[in-house]
Amino acid sequence: MDSPKLIAIIGLGYVGLPLAVALARHFPVLGYDLDARRIEELGRGYDRTNEVEEAALRETKARFSAAAGDVAAADLYVITVPTPVDERNLPDLGAVRAACASIGRHLKKGDTVVLESTVYPGVTEEVCGPELARASGLEAGRDFFLGYSPERINPGDKQHTLERVTKVVAGQTPETAELLKRVYGAVTGGNVFVARDIRTAEAAKVIENAQRDINIAFINEIAQIFEKMGISVYDVLDAARTKWNFLPFVPGLVGGHCIGVDPYYLAYKAQQYDHHPEVILAGRRTNDGMGGYIAERIHAALGKPSSVLVLGLTFKENIPDLRNSKVVDIVAGLKQRGHQVTVHDAFADAGEAEAEYGIPLAGDLGKLRGFDALVGAVTHAPYVELGAADFSRLVRAGGLVADVKGMWRKKALPGNLLRWQI
Repeated sequence: MDSPKLIAIIGLGYVGLPLAVALARHFPVLGYDLDARRIEELGRGYDRTNEVEEAALRETKARFSAAAGDVAAADLYVITVPTPVDERNLPDLGAVRAACASIGRHLKKGDTVVLESTVYPGVTEEVCGPELARASGLEAGRDFFLGYSPERINPGDKQHTLERVTKVVAGQTPETAELLKRVYGAVTGGNVFVARDIRTAEAAKVIENAQRDINIAFINEIAQIFEKMGISVYDVLDAARTKWNFLPFVPGLVGGHCIGVDPYYLAYKAQQYDHHPEVILAGRRTNDGMGGYIAERIHAALGKPSSVLVLGLTFKENIPDLRNSKVVDIVAGLKQRGHQVTVHDAFADAGEAEAEYGIPLAGDLGKLRGFDALVGAVTHAPYVELGAADFSRLVRAGGLVADVKGMWRKKALPGNLLRWQI
């Protein structure tokens, strides 16, 4: 295949939509998603993830559909569906399997199927291949071909966009790898790395996020140690960063669809080889426990059940993404200790927060006032900009300002307010 006749992007979330829009500048593209409401929104230029601007959506040549049969004309399929973990922190490949079954019903000889979702080494060839073969009656590696190209989308990041990062690709055959190099290279200006094979590319992706998780876990642990010593971890980090090779990680909650999930994929596969991943799982335990730790420390600072306003629910600043939010653990921990908790988020969808976590979101922040404690959980821009008058309105005299992210550490609080931070 010199150039695909039609590329079908399966899944139009944070990864799939930007990919569809970028590829459509060079190739015919159809974006498919099960969510008919999502397709209707995209049709009128609205992206609820805020990853693609309205002008780009209105100008794109990509077509969007919720009709599965519309993908039948494609000869290159790209799967960008979520790969979460279940309640036992085991890989949940349900969406990947469903996508393969759907594609398989339309698969033709000569077609190529690429997985972009983050997985453990082996999923593309050991899970996707058989699912596609079962649904199509064709044979992987002979009738159709597999590829892997891990996504590197960083939600809300307008600097490290798809067009500006190195794209890793791998194919079941050299010809498949070369096809993917040409296709993705059209978007990245040729900035493509061809991995040795599919399992190598899968492994590279999963360790990228596991490495970040471990580094953040170390900082979270020293934050707890230094708090007991009465030392500000942020002051320590300011000093340590003056060394040229110090890694600039900061403490905080580790949620989202990647860093808080992917280490479990690697750990799961490692255990199949009778290797217990001590460092990876220790990092996960530390980071998974941060929400509960923060709730306990805020409770200790308050001393009794109180009214608490939590600012921020998304897993990251300045985006509406609620997936795997660890602020939920702070809210749950405070409620378990008898506190009355109100949550506000400047970007999250209130209906999604209610449906996903059973947490109602407060409305206009300007109308809220008089809480015993204010918890800054997410560094949304409107929260970073709060000033003395805002703190005086939101927190009663003698109340507590709990700064989880250190976003107010250099701001003077009204004299009658107490301060707690990691």
